[in-house]
Amino acid sequence: MFSKANAKLEGLAKVPALARFLEHCRKVYSFDLLSGHSCPFAEKCLSKVKMADGKRKIQDGPKTEFRCFSASQEVVYTNTYNRRNDNLQSLRGLSMSGMVDLISSNQPKNLGIGRVHVAGDFFNRDYFNAWLQVAIDNPDRLYYAYTKSLPYWIDRQSDIPYNFVLTASRGGRCDNLITKHGLRESVVVYSEQEASSLGLEIDHDDSHAANPDTREQSFALLIHGVQPAGSEAAQAIKALKDANVQFSYSRKGKVNV
Repeated sequence: MFSKANAKLEGLAKVPALARFLEHCRKVYSFDLLSGHSCPFAEKCLSKVKMADGKRKIQDGPKTEFRCFSASQEVVYTNTYNRRNDNLQSLRGLSMSGMVDLISSNQPKNLGIGRVHVAGDFFNRDYFNAWLQVAIDNPDRLYYAYTKSLPYWIDRQSDIPYNFVLTASRGGRCDNLITKHGLRESVVVYSEQEASSLGLEIDHDDSHAANPDTREQSFALLIHGVQPAGSEAAQAIKALKDANVQFSYSRKGKVNV
């Protein structure tokens, strides 16, 4: 159910503020669900894989402005699609306590930092509460997540422990709740200049998202992933590549498009 850290998450091991969570050879893992299908509040980034003529194809939502990078992965990589789909189907229909038991029993013993959802989101209230309980049950481990499922977070805002770090992902159907409830947020930008104009630092390595000590500080994310041809997002990707700006990461540290 859990996956080893991708190239970006591996960089967390080099962040001094997070070192205590990775002592004794602990590692970074992620827990992922099928993109779009598990994202009830997604809007500007809504994309999901659909089967057509026996093949996986990408389907963007009616208000998609930039395509979800993880949905694009699921079109290309069969094992990635199957693993995320298996996770989602295993959780659906379970009670909150059943989800807690399933997640906890599959959690690697050497997990020090867990990113909840490189792909996917909190698909219902019980599932959000299950992860909250997992964090409470494991105070020596760090869990962090980007989410557009803001109503679930707000309902439990006073119960969030230090080791469960949440970031509101702007671009969803409940963006109005971000300002109303003073939530820390991440904003997808198309250039370094746009981030600067918003007064936001760009998080290149998830250190902003994961660090409990900066959980009140909003930040920006550079557009990445495969974007619809001819879209503004695709043009931004081309401009970043032409300017040799690092915006996507491989295990060799090279820029990916």
